[in-house]
Amino acid sequence: MTPESLNARLDNYRDLVFRVDEMCRRIEETLGPEVTCTRGCDGCCRHFSLFPVEAVALAAALRNLPSPEVDRIRVRARTALPDGSCPLLEEHCCLLYPARPLICRTHGLPLLVNRDGERRVEYCPLNFRGVSSLPGSAVIDLDRLNETLVAVNLLFATPSGLTSSLPERFTIAEALLLETSLP
Repeated sequence: MTPESLNARLDNYRDLVFRVDEMCRRIEETLGPEVTCTRGCDGCCRHFSLFPVEAVALAAALRNLPSPEVDRIRVRARTALPDGSCPLLEEHCCLLYPARPLICRTHGLPLLVNRDGERRVEYCPLNFRGVSSLPGSAVIDLDRLNETLVAVNLLFATPSGLTSSLPERFTIAEALLLETSLP
């Protein structure tokens, strides 16, 4: 796959990332100082799994870095533990922050989730201390976001029959070791 065709295949995902970033920006503006997540706050930076579209987008972003950085990150990826910290986490900062997956972009913000048939709002316990309620416009419906991501992933994988040749999920380390020359 040429870089141009790969970029075209990632357009839907990049559009979703743009919309999620805008939504997160509005939430952070609305809630202001109640959002304490800042550079260096890494308690939620775990080794998550990703859909193929996110894995390929992360791999493509990695390939845009200088070779020494790519090599260093790939060494980290090869030694990453599946249940450990994110292999992109170094000195409390993300090495590919602009290309971070959606889960990382929304972490810590108010998320409407379904747990055991009950809908409730969850967020980082360091955020919103002393806040008794949150405006509905500042809550991300996680089911809706995930459904959109599933649809974007399907659009990404379907045109070339990738759905049968790709795993259903990749760890972040696997994504960092992925070659982006897909069929």
